[in-house]
Amino acid sequence: MARGLIKRDEKNIQDPFVNFRNEMERVFDDFFSLRPTELFDSEWVPSIDVDEDEKNVYVRAEIPGIEEKDIDVTLEENILTISGEKKEEHEEKNKKQWLRESRFGSFQRSVALPEGIKADSAKAKFKKGVLNIEIEKTEKSKPKSIKIDVK
Repeated sequence: MARGLIKRDEKNIQDPFVNFRNEMERVFDDFFSLRPTELFDSEWVPSIDVDEDEKNVYVRAEIPGIEEKDIDVTLEENILTISGEKKEEHEEKNKKQWLRESRFGSFQRSVALPEGIKADSAKAKFKKGVLNIEIEKTEKSKPKSIKIDVK
């Protein structure tokens, strides 16, 4: 017997829940597919990695397709904010668009950095769509080795 059909008095009658079941299967198939969905189309933000060693804090932000002049970086009270605008490039007007996954528009990304950084030491470099920021730690925030006396 075909899925979604029940047999009643030698006649096939549509199962009243088959539409509901099909719709639920479609929702789950769409949710677990690898293609982008409209659920995440509202805005884009750059991916950020934050690392540190004994001397510095390092921030790496991936911002492909944007020019250096369109990026602003601020550091205030240990909150690093990267903002800017990714502008859409216009090409041939006669092209028919059949797939668009690129994101355009303004963005802002803030991240709290650890205490004890020297804001005035911050240096930023932007190359091939990657923004690298290096911020020195203050002396008091650097780890110190403490000798243990054995009596």
